[in-house]
Amino acid sequence: MTDSPYQGYLYAYPHKTAYRRLVPRPSLAEVWAGERTDALFGYVHVPFCEMRCGFCNLFTRANPAADQVTAYLDRLRAQTRAVRDALGAGARFARMAIGGGTPTYLTAPELTMLFEIVGDHGVPLSVETSPATATPDRLAVLAAPGTTRVSIGVQSFLDAEARAAGRPQHRSEVERALGVIRDAGIPLLNIDLIYGIDGQTARTWRESLDAALAWRPEELYLYPLYVRPLTGLGRRARSWADWDAARLARYRQAVDVLTGAGYAQLSMRQFRRADVPADDGPDYCCQDDGMVGLGCGARSYTSSLHYSFDYAVTVGEVRAVLDDYLSRPDDDFRFAEFGYRLDEAEQRRRWLLKSLLRAEGVSAVDYRARFGTSHVDDFPELAALAARGWLRPERDRLTADGLAWSDAIGPRLVSAPVRAAMDGHVPR
Repeated sequence: MTDSPYQGYLYAYPHKTAYRRLVPRPSLAEVWAGERTDALFGYVHVPFCEMRCGFCNLFTRANPAADQVTAYLDRLRAQTRAVRDALGAGARFARMAIGGGTPTYLTAPELTMLFEIVGDHGVPLSVETSPATATPDRLAVLAAPGTTRVSIGVQSFLDAEARAAGRPQHRSEVERALGVIRDAGIPLLNIDLIYGIDGQTARTWRESLDAALAWRPEELYLYPLYVRPLTGLGRRARSWADWDAARLARYRQAVDVLTGAGYAQLSMRQFRRADVPADDGPDYCCQDDGMVGLGCGARSYTSSLHYSFDYAVTVGEVRAVLDDYLSRPDDDFRFAEFGYRLDEAEQRRRWLLKSLLRAEGVSAVDYRARFGTSHVDDFPELAALAARGWLRPERDRLTADGLAWSDAIGPRLVSAPVRAAMDGHVPR
């Protein structure tokens, strides 16, 4: 383990760079046969934005032609039909999200069509937006089917910092968008902010935090700035050590500010207002229950197979993968093409990672009920984390310092086979 606390955001395990082409292609009916489908998470990917931010490595295309958006919705409709057929009549969704990209890049009529394709499942639904696209007509479309959460990527309330992160915007536009979201009456507002931007200081970071808190958001996600391969943002910091120290200081500052303002820390990134009740939607456990991804760039997973379309980051390769999706015949959507098969050892590791990087930690009882063993016995490497003060002696929960170092702990616990597959990925 290196001394940097910022080695990688392990938001999914395994990462898509570990996926490989599946030969022969398994049918989705075969993939989902025998899987529990009564509490699924549904994710719909809209790979379009009004601009590509300097830090972005998501699967998205900026300012596509209007006919490409129309063609995308047509292929999404075909894919949705194929996936529903494969899942069968008994499939039920516990939660859904629409992300990207920026889903609200779509016009209000296009968003209406998107909801017609996805269907009204009557479950908690989260939708991502941006300051430029959070308009009253679009938010009205989101509110109509009962969207319960809107997440807006602000990143910084200071114009100069936003530009430094490769996201030109004005605070007046951000404040207008937040007002539109609140006026729409959607129950939960999440604001994304980024720390570690060039020129950011304790004072300017506090200014962004205070500006966000003025809206009393139900949630905040705070992301350390990463400069990833193939993205458009370069670094001008004097050294990586200086940058690490600055990011860690801003993180600790934010924890103090937000917990002092009545927010509970749920992970390194997620903070939720303590007085916000849990929603009354169906239970969903990402460790146990499946995920169904729709759209080019969306991943799906069962207990033993994670799959998606091809992975790409650079503009040219994203366009190539997207063009391939748009040219697909309907029958192609009945198969999984790229993926990673998880044996029992990887299933145990995924459970551990998806639990340990949350503030509540690992439920030893649930782990034993699922696998019949102890997570402490299965993962002796946890002892090293406890020795560094990052894990409680019971090895079931990260300490405050451990949460701060989540982006070093997650990559450290990646298995050797997954690491080898990720290292063997050819960047695109």
